[in-house]
Amino acid sequence: MRGKRSRCSFSRLEVILIVCLGLMIALTVVLLVLHFLNKNNSNNNMAEEAKYLVGVGRADCTGPVAQVPLMGYANPEQVAGGLLSRLYSRAFIVADPERSKRVVFVSADIGMVSQRLRLEVLQQLRSKYGDLYGQDNVILSGTHTHSGPGGYFQYTLFWITSKGLVRPALSSMVNGIVKSIDIAHENMKRGRLFINRGTVENSQINRSPFSYLENPESERNRYSSNTDKEMVVLKMVGEDGHELGLISWFAVHPVSMNNSNHLVNSDNVGYASYLFEQEKNKGMLPGEGSFVAAFASSNLGDVSPNTRGPFCANTGESCDNPQSSCPVGGAAMCMAKGPGNDMFESTRIIGQNIYLKAKELYEKASQEVTGPLSSAHQWVNMSDVSVELNATHTVKTCKPALGHSFAAGTIDGVGAFNFTQGSVEGDPFWDQIRDQLLGEPSNETKACHKPKPILFSTGEMTWPHPWHPDIVDVQIAAIGSLAILAVPGEFTCLCNVYTHYITTYEEYQVQRYEAASTIYGPHTLSAYIQLYRGLAKAIALNATEELPRGPEPPLFNVTNLTLLPSLSAENAPANKNFGDVLEEGGQEYREREVAEVTFVGANPRNSAENATEHNFLTVEKYSNISSSWHVVLNDASWDTRFYWSKGSRGQSNVTIEWHIPAGTEPGVYRLRYFGHYKRRVSLLHTVTVPFEGSSSAFQVTAP
Repeated sequence: MRGKRSRCSFSRLEVILIVCLGLMIALTVVLLVLHFLNKNNSNNNMAEEAKYLVGVGRADCTGPVAQVPLMGYANPEQVAGGLLSRLYSRAFIVADPERSKRVVFVSADIGMVSQRLRLEVLQQLRSKYGDLYGQDNVILSGTHTHSGPGGYFQYTLFWITSKGLVRPALSSMVNGIVKSIDIAHENMKRGRLFINRGTVENSQINRSPFSYLENPESERNRYSSNTDKEMVVLKMVGEDGHELGLISWFAVHPVSMNNSNHLVNSDNVGYASYLFEQEKNKGMLPGEGSFVAAFASSNLGDVSPNTRGPFCANTGESCDNPQSSCPVGGAAMCMAKGPGNDMFESTRIIGQNIYLKAKELYEKASQEVTGPLSSAHQWVNMSDVSVELNATHTVKTCKPALGHSFAAGTIDGVGAFNFTQGSVEGDPFWDQIRDQLLGEPSNETKACHKPKPILFSTGEMTWPHPWHPDIVDVQIAAIGSLAILAVPGEFTCLCNVYTHYITTYEEYQVQRYEAASTIYGPHTLSAYIQLYRGLAKAIALNATEELPRGPEPPLFNVTNLTLLPSLSAENAPANKNFGDVLEEGGQEYREREVAEVTFVGANPRNSAENATEHNFLTVEKYSNISSSWHVVLNDASWDTRFYWSKGSRGQSNVTIEWHIPAGTEPGVYRLRYFGHYKRRVSLLHTVTVPFEGSSSAFQVTAP
């Protein structure tokens, strides 16, 4: 018996080895199963990867950079006098070829999208593509830079500070937007979309915190801050892994450049786009390369980048009070400060903050966006919308009107005269002037807008054209689980048509600037919520075809109506030619110094009206290897500045600055200037003549 037990037994070591072998076999089986499951999932994912067609495109939409009023601060004295950075339209197309559905999203470096701009873009798209791209599936969004050219509106109010309708500015935007869509259309390829979210710190403040506090406490308790700090990033990648682009949405006003600025530029969000595109398009000049990065507008209505808050310019004390007013000088002295020593540095700081967060979210984006594409659109008469607040109460929106606090401006850009924010009573002096010049608001409009004291009853002013739109777009585009709401005013995206601000009912009651600029009355927000619920329901029920189109807006017969000075023949100083150097720079510079050269110049409007994507300047480096000059920077760079100053007797000067950044490669450089001047060939006829100039060579030395 002992012998049998001895032959059948195992030692302790053998038992351990057998158990380990069994575990290894089991683990191997599990790993193989997981491998094949993952392979199957991967194959399924590849099917998803190939579902969308994705296209991106970027095109210049800068337009004239001289004499045209800048759009945003409504300051007639703030006219363009040069260029800090070019303005671009960035287009993104997502298509589902199986269902023949497409969505187009465009973010353009402009103040806002006007109705005229949208209608002309849609006309051009229709002539090129038929019904492929139209009002239902094309969203046009402005970044809301306050440093882009104005003059592209058809409603009279916007003509006052823009000197009318400026055709070259409008045409540059229309052509740039259409071209960016063309490029995206031509470059469509199989691709994948990923979404990510994160919090951005130290980049914004609420510029109307006293209005925000009027909202119910239960509502405010839902949020950790009085501004929306969340950034949403949509990442686009080709099926082969090639990076295509991104759209970032973050709530901040592009007003780091204040109302003393005269250089056309795309402000903080444009600088973020510049940094991201330079990072991804290695070795390319600014504005070139296939990767497209848009930093689009979001719910920025009361959000300022001037993070140090409001201070009295004359005394330095805080003016963070309900009227944003100073003891001496009133509201005109109360201005917010950005984080930098000047507006240029503040622009870079905020822009870099936004860029760095977007880069982090882009790199970590792993949540894939999948699902069907859909879009819904309606034209709506916003001056006559019935809103069901509950089962027993129905209210209506109003004819457009602006309140007294509209004229006070904001801490980002103050207004004029003695207007202050928070005005719930009119001023007899200004009301009398209004009544005599423009007419008194009707009792119906006054009652509808209460407690707003009406300064301009724009909905009742129709000469020479209506002063404000009645008919606006409401639109939703859905890409799988991602929904983009295109709202025509400042609380979400500045899309399709501009109608100023939209505040809550509670914020409306205290009538700070944003409330005074809520032109359709106290129930504007409720009306939009109702309208967008209708669009969302139609998308959810696959019933968008059943939505009524609504009343289409007018396209007024205005081609060019402007108070801009006409372009006339120009002259160079005696014994000088256009492009000659008037003031030469130094012979040697170090990084962080400024190379500056002044040339015999000409009106930059000549170039904008006679050339496409014209570069006003280049920075060139000499190569000893090829014995030739090579362009290293153009006028789209944020390190260069182009200033134009008009003189007398048809003469003008151009000054080019290169703010030499840290890390610049030592070597021999020069600055070049390119322009066009008007030459008279007969009593009534001039021709446009191109010219160029160059500085002397100078040395950039090692630090």
